[in-house]
Amino acid sequence: MSDEGREGGIYFRQLLAGEHVAVVHPVAGQLANFMYLLGDPDSRKALVVDPAWDVASLVKIGRDDGYEIAGALITHYHPDHVGGDLFGTPVEGVARLLEEAEAPLYVNKHDAEGLKLVTGVSDSDLRRVDDGDTLNLGALAVRFLHTPGHTPGSQCFLIGNRLVAGDTLFVQGCGRVDLPGGDPDQMYYSLTQKLAKLPPETVLYPGHHYGPSETSTLAEELRHNAYLRIRSLDDWRKLMGGGLF
Repeated sequence: MSDEGREGGIYFRQLLAGEHVAVVHPVAGQLANFMYLLGDPDSRKALVVDPAWDVASLVKIGRDDGYEIAGALITHYHPDHVGGDLFGTPVEGVARLLEEAEAPLYVNKHDAEGLKLVTGVSDSDLRRVDDGDTLNLGALAVRFLHTPGHTPGSQCFLIGNRLVAGDTLFVQGCGRVDLPGGDPDQMYYSLTQKLAKLPPETVLYPGHHYGPSETSTLAEELRHNAYLRIRSLDDWRKLMGGGLF
């Protein structure tokens, strides 16, 4: 999916592991990670969201479209999104990206140490960001939303009316909270008190293709996603059943 050239337009591509990149990887297609390219049509500079599995192909897609990678936006530090060891399966990611391009890694400050531990990147490679910070790249403006729950520093990116949500919000689902660093109560607040308050026309772009479609809108999710419809923290805790889902 690409969108550029109109007034206020930006370059935007949604790429699926196992289909658009990492096509022959034995595991990538099973995880169904989404990665994204976001760019400014004037400068022809782009940012990549969660580069993993097949970094050379991600960079090549951007270059074939006329864009050079100028940075990476990190939703959270799990290896299927940033590279590292995934239960014995090596996954390439941000460390490989740094070999391909001069690309600072924009990570929430609460996930910075986890990112370094999982990927081996250096502190100098990171740009620590906080909730409400904004990154501008020409016409491209990215607002960082801290949405803890899946990890302490999970974050989403708001680009105009697009929400790139990582593993916080899926189409008709949400991220796990039973992994190390997960917190069910924080996920409840991230979903119901932050993301659910965004304009209903906001278009959701998730971190995995786990739902019936590749995208949705918050209006649709508020109608059909059970995790956004919980009325209280007590009801949420009952739904979680100990945090495993």
